[in-house]
Amino acid sequence: MSLIHLIAPSGYCVNQQAAARGIRRLEENGHQVVNQQAVTRRFQRFAGTDSERLADLNQLATLPAETDIVLAVRGGYGVSRLLEHIDFSRLGASFRARPQIICGHSDFTAFQLGLLAQCGTITFSGPMLAGNFGAEEMDEYTWRHFWRALSEPELALSWENDAPAMQTSGTVWGGNLAMLISLVGTPFLPQIDGGILVVEDINEHPFRVERMLLQLYHAGILSRQKAIILGSFNGTTTTDYDAGYTFEEMRKTLQQRLNIPVLSGLPFGHEPQTVTLPLGAFGELVHDGVTSRLTLSGQPVLR
Repeated sequence: MSLIHLIAPSGYCVNQQAAARGIRRLEENGHQVVNQQAVTRRFQRFAGTDSERLADLNQLATLPAETDIVLAVRGGYGVSRLLEHIDFSRLGASFRARPQIICGHSDFTAFQLGLLAQCGTITFSGPMLAGNFGAEEMDEYTWRHFWRALSEPELALSWENDAPAMQTSGTVWGGNLAMLISLVGTPFLPQIDGGILVVEDINEHPFRVERMLLQLYHAGILSRQKAIILGSFNGTTTTDYDAGYTFEEMRKTLQQRLNIPVLSGLPFGHEPQTVTLPLGAFGELVHDGVTSRLTLSGQPVLR
């Protein structure tokens, strides 16, 4: 069973009951959960002062060798305030000597992409303590896929969508779209050519998603990719004002601008049911017109 080190570099965990439930669920399955004090720590809207949360990140370079998993408590906002003070050089050297399994999503994406840009470190975009492991009903698919992703050197995932048949390969990267956009023009955004970009978000209307994707388009980032995969984009409702402008219509509009495939439907993001995706791994993507299959390799796995 695994030794799980909690980390809280973003927002204060409002739902303390969920976090406690997540810890209990993990412990009942035989795992040891440490650094639990990060869950209750608070300063204003954050999970501690900037210096406390920065220490959470920089101390990853000196974790005990028996640590198996670093797991984010929750997202929110806060990592952006820390980026220029993170000791990426030290973290990179540590992770090259002993690859670390690090998992989270949402605001945590900023740290994950910073690690990929500055150190070439592969991390996992996947479930977090409070929102996923602490849900009243743990989604079986999310639980099962998390442990698969952290255990299998070659990980395959499949889903259905109606894009034209295609196949390609490249570095899989991305995560939360809003956080990725916030890093454009900074040294914390990976410069990846020929990649497979996978993005997700929550509470963003289709026009806001389109605007963010167009920013990547105008910045020349989308044209350098081999494929784009749209994960979950939930939490918004179109109205009569939209007059037929839906997420699918937005996707079609984006596809018309690009000469690379835009696939949708991957269960990935702010949902009870989500895959765990290694950011920075090598991916082989094959789509037969009905089913997409993404095979990932090169990511660290549990010892």
